[in-house]
Amino acid sequence: MKQLTRWLLFLTFFVIIHVNSQEIATLKYGGGGDWYSNPTALPNLISFCNNTIDTKIAPEPETIEVGSVSLFKYPYIHMTGHGNVFFTDDEAKNLRDYLLSGGFLHVDDNYGMEPYFRRELAKVFPDKQLEELGTDHPIFNQKFAFPDGLPKIHEHDGKRPQALGIFDQGRLLLLFTYESDLGDGWEDQEVHNDPEEVRTRALQMGANIVEYAFKN
Repeated sequence: MKQLTRWLLFLTFFVIIHVNSQEIATLKYGGGGDWYSNPTALPNLISFCNNTIDTKIAPEPETIEVGSVSLFKYPYIHMTGHGNVFFTDDEAKNLRDYLLSGGFLHVDDNYGMEPYFRRELAKVFPDKQLEELGTDHPIFNQKFAFPDGLPKIHEHDGKRPQALGIFDQGRLLLLFTYESDLGDGWEDQEVHNDPEEVRTRALQMGANIVEYAFKN
């Protein structure tokens, strides 16, 4: 029965995203964390993707709640923030069903989210652990090459950047970027005053993630 339900979800998701194959959304979650941070980041990333990897994404991303059935309309969902994250059991199940039926979630820690996200991720996938992606993973070699893996955009604690993932049957369905802060690099230049080279690398890595999600 579980296998049949999963198969039906997959078919439903396939039909929906075939129509909405190039749209992305911001994930709104509970717990008080600032899911809405980096307001200029995704619009800038979308513009960069449309100009460099031939996507046709709507200029302004939608906002989707974790428990909404509308989650299944989008092949790529973006999540960020600095603080607490909380999923109800129903929200965790909805997110799990979305991911297992073909969806992709990119979680970009905007500094401070990591312990809360890991706690809630255990509700979504109690039987899976985050695994670090090797530098040979295809996500680092899409339109743009990153032979050294995830770029470091902001220093924060000075730790090395990590790209961590949840896999199912070999497919990367959730990417957690930690100690990199890609979203800050996507923001308008005057927000963080990052050098143009740093912003470009952040946008290029973001475009790789979007391209990978749309193709897989």
